[in-house]
Amino acid sequence: MKIKYVTKQVEISEKLTNLINKKVSKLDKYFKKEPDVCVTLSKVRNADRLELMVSASGTLFRSEVEGPSFYHDIDDAIEVIERQIRKNKGRLEKKMKDSFIAPQYEEEETMEDAPEFVVKKKNFNLRPMTTEEAIMQMNLLGHEFFVFIDQDTDTTSVVYKRKDDTYGLITTNK
Repeated sequence: MKIKYVTKQVEISEKLTNLINKKVSKLDKYFKKEPDVCVTLSKVRNADRLELMVSASGTLFRSEVEGPSFYHDIDDAIEVIERQIRKNKGRLEKKMKDSFIAPQYEEEETMEDAPEFVVKKKNFNLRPMTTEEAIMQMNLLGHEFFVFIDQDTDTTSVVYKRKDDTYGLITTNK
């Protein structure tokens, strides 16, 4: 398992790194191929925030936990990821059989030449998928919308969650 650490206003001890490595390695049993893991540790107000993102066979699992210490947060974050995997087990098993290239998902801090209202910039590679897969991916990430390439029409599309807990689809014309 490849684990990448990102820290923001926090210094990480070797003891904490070893604990996180041990806890995250328990997720290996769910994946045939070695997943990539990104652990982001940051300080927000008076709380510690731990974000755990697991990328396996093109599917992203994400959990974000805020609490008094990273030592407790890692248990909660692992539990959220396991719950996501169990909840979507049937769909994920079907999808994991195919060998997709995992999307590159990077977060960058605000660029100096960017307008004032841009807070965070994210880059990722679009890949073809069905609308159902896009909705599942959006829910796994905990986002309100998700951009993807519709595999049936080969156009860029957006799925989004509506206020009435239904989903919407925006498609583009070539």
